[in-house]
This record gives sequence, structure tokens and C-alpha cells, in this order.
Amino acid sequence: MSGVREWITTAREERWGLLVDLAFAVAWVTMVDLLFRVLEGPDWAYYMFMLAGIIAYFGFFASLELARSSEREQ
Repeated sequence: MSGVREWITTAREERWGLLVDLAFAVAWVTMVDLLFRVLEGPDWAYYMFMLAGIIAYFGFFASLELARSSEREQ
């Protein structure tokens, strides 16, 4: 029975993680798309900004985790 409880708890945590990932991706793509529609930038820059979203994602969540860990220590 504890295996089922662990599976349910893990599934809930993963579900929230997936939801946050999706929200970040939608927000990033929307922001870049709107920016390039307004500025009419070149295609190569558009795709570079889309790829930069990967770096922004990992940078944002790494800094968030660092802030949480330093908050716990204090």
C-alpha cells in the first residue's frame, strides 16, 4: 500500500512540474513571437531567441532552487 501512496505523491509532484514547464514554454514562445511580430526581426534571430528559451528555463529554475536553498539555511 505504501508503494501506491508514493506513486500518487510522485505523480502529483510531477504533474505540477509539467504544468510549470508548460506555462514557462507558452510564456516564452508568446513573448518572443510578439516581440518579433512588432520588430520584424530576421528569422535567424527569431530561432536563436527560441533556443535561448532553453537556457532561460534552466537558468531561471536553477536560480529559483538556489534562492530556496539559501532561504532554508537562514
